[in-house]
Order: sequence, then structure tokens, then C-alpha cells
Amino acid sequence: MKARQKRSVSAGEQAVLDGVQVRLIEAGEQERFDRLLIEQHYLHNAEMVGARLCYVAQYEGQWLALLSWSAPAYRLKAREAWIGWSEAQRRRRLGLVVNNSRFLILERAHYPNLASRVMRLCVERLSTDWVLRWGHPLLLAESFVDVQVFRGTCYKVSGWQELGLTQGYGRNREDFYLKHDRPKQLWVRELRAGARELLKARTLPPDYAGVEEKVAPVCEHSAQDLQAMRQFFGAAPDWRHKIGDYGCAGLIALVECASLGGVQRGQRDLAAFARTLSSVQLRALGFRKKGHPRRYRPPAETTFYRFLTGMDSDALQQALQAWQEHQLGPRSATDDVVAVDGKELLSSQGVKVASAYAVKSGRWLGSQMIATGSNEIPAVQQLLRTAPLREGDKVTGDALNTQQETAQIIVQERGADYLLSVKGNQPGIAATLQRQSASRRAFPPSAASGRGAVL
Repeated sequence: MKARQKRSVSAGEQAVLDGVQVRLIEAGEQERFDRLLIEQHYLHNAEMVGARLCYVAQYEGQWLALLSWSAPAYRLKAREAWIGWSEAQRRRRLGLVVNNSRFLILERAHYPNLASRVMRLCVERLSTDWVLRWGHPLLLAESFVDVQVFRGTCYKVSGWQELGLTQGYGRNREDFYLKHDRPKQLWVRELRAGARELLKARTLPPDYAGVEEKVAPVCEHSAQDLQAMRQFFGAAPDWRHKIGDYGCAGLIALVECASLGGVQRGQRDLAAFARTLSSVQLRALGFRKKGHPRRYRPPAETTFYRFLTGMDSDALQQALQAWQEHQLGPRSATDDVVAVDGKELLSSQGVKVASAYAVKSGRWLGSQMIATGSNEIPAVQQLLRTAPLREGDKVTGDALNTQQETAQIIVQERGADYLLSVKGNQPGIAATLQRQSASRRAFPPSAASGRGAVL
């Protein structure tokens, strides 16, 4: 058999290659786009999953090719190994990957080199278009080639890299796969230099980090970790006369895991987080089987509401601080700067809390609810009386907390020092500071010990 000779490109075909343009389809063109895919693409299907973009390649108004991009495969062994990211990174950063779900050269448009030219033009603008439509850029594109039908030549000459064959599963629904026994070639292409390294980096650049913030937290703790947490919180008091299916220790452990995972918005998000737990994890938390058929079921919003409103806040705080100490060990001697501040809780409809943190390590040292209609001053003062301050700690706060009683609590009751600021709207304190500075006397109430400073 003679080798197939490469056909030269005619002048008319070269004009098409030089003049072809790739653009997003316009409003009103989706029906035509889908119909052509169903009629001419070998899969005869135009359905796509998740966020998507659809392009048409045209020359002098004539449609030549169609491309669609949509959500990537949820998990691919070859892709994960090639990137080298962790399971947690894959889950949080999968939105930075896009799948070339359809690529069709239309009938009577099979010009030499047209497929690779169209692919190059589309890839060049893909990430920018994704930002405009979906609010974030992309790092990696992937595609699957059925080796029984195609050879993947246009991907190869367009700078894509083949990673091997898939295991022969196809997406049947958004999160369900069926085995079809037709493994396909997996091709990938970085959409910017160093994309692969960014996907597995410890932190993402700001332009890409927003993708992670949109991913709902899931419980990544093992069953052994959850069981250890539940046993640790076993001494926490349970105020309920009837415990039911969800023990207090398991609920505390679950709330702690949710907080560490980034859940911040109350019982609705806690319930959503709980739904990510497997039956093995739910059993490790000591929850009981329920319902018909009997199986482990996650706590609902009502369970979390009753828990959060009924649990003694001081007992819960002590339990969480004990767990923190158990995990991190004692606070180091050099971690001696403590900041106090009041903040409104996210999505709490005005609920405000004063909290204390060790500045160097970020260790949480306690919180106190700010009474409705009040400000943070009395809450901070109560917090300073109960927080685990040590002799010699240095307490800082904003100008609102530059109060004589607050300073006395820090110095006289807790044996710590303070560094408090003064603003121009505090003329009495400012005048006192000026007099003390002029006389070079120590500022009360710590004149005898030399402790305390107000700046």
C-alpha cells in the first residue's frame, strides 16, 4: 500500500484559513447550534453539564465549525496524577478546569488544517471569555477523543498533551457515571504558563482564589478523627431530657469540623455540611440509625437550631478551647500579644460578639456576646475577666476600649499589660496623656508597677 500523500492547500482554502474567525454564539443562535450538533456530531447529543460556553467558527458569515466548553470530569486518575494535586485541592479547584465537550467541523467545511486553526483561535480567548461570563479565569482544558472514530491529530498539533486512556466510564447525570467499555484518549492543555504548578500550589493567586470560595465545604476528617473528637467532647453537659438520635458530643464535634472547614452561616449551612458526611462518618460521631429503611441520616436544620440555642455557651466554649489546647498544645511564651475586638457575625441579622485572639498564632481565646442595644465595652470587659490571659500578656484593642475600668481589669485583676490607642474624639484622655507626658509620670492605674501604656 502506498503511503498517503499530504495534499497541498489551495489558494481558496488558504484564504479560509487566514480569514476564519471564532466567536461566541449570540442570543437566538443556541437552537441552531444544538440542532447542528444533534444532526452532525457523532454523539448526536447537545447536552452539557454546569457552566458552559459555545463558539462558532465562521468565514464570511458561513458557519464552519462548532465548539462547546463545559464542566470537567469530576475525577480522572490520569489527570490527577499528572497535576499532582491533593484530593482537597481537586475538589476546591476543579472550577479552574474546563472540558472541550463538543468539537464539530460542519459538513462541506473540511478544509486542511481548519480544525487546528479553529482550536488555536478558540483556546486563545477561552479564559478571557470565561471571566466575562462566569467571573473567573481558567487554567486547564481537557478533552476526550474516541480512538475508534478519531486520532486526536488536531489536539496534538494545537499543543495539547495526551495523558493516556480513560477507564471507560461516561457521565450519565451530573454526579453519576456508567461504564461504557469504550476508553478514550485524555488530552490536556495549559491555558497559561505554569498552570499545572498553580493547580497544586499551596495557595492560588488572587485572580484564581475566588473559585475556592464558591465551593461548599465538605467534611474531610476520617472516621477515626471524628470518633476521637466525639470521645473528647463526651464530658460536655447535655441539657436535654431526651437525647434522641444525635448526642451532644457528636454535635459539638460536627460543629467544630464545620467551623474548621469554613462554615459560617448558622444551622442551614451546618445541615448542608452534615449532608456531605458518609454513613461511616455519621456512625463515628455516635449518631443512630433512623427512618424506614433504617440508616444513618445527617442532622437537619431543626436539630442544629435546638442545639445552638439550647447548649450552654460557656460550656461549649470551654469544650472547644480544651480541644484547641489538645490539638495545638499550650500557647508559647512568645505568643503574648492578645487582641480584643467586637464584630457582627456574618448573616446573623445584627448579632455582635467580642472575641480575643493571640496575635502571633491566631489562637482563639474566647468570645462574649454583645448585648442588644449596647456596645462592645462591657462585653470586652467580661471577656477579659474569663479569657485565659497570662501574667505578662500584652492586650491591645481599638480606641473604643480605652477605658479606665478595662485597663484596671487587665492590670489589677489579670496581671497583664495593655497597649491601647486614643483618637481625636477622646479629648479628655488626650489631655491627660499630654499632661502625663509633660511631667514624665507613669500613666495610671499602673503607676506603681510601671505596667500599661496608652498611645
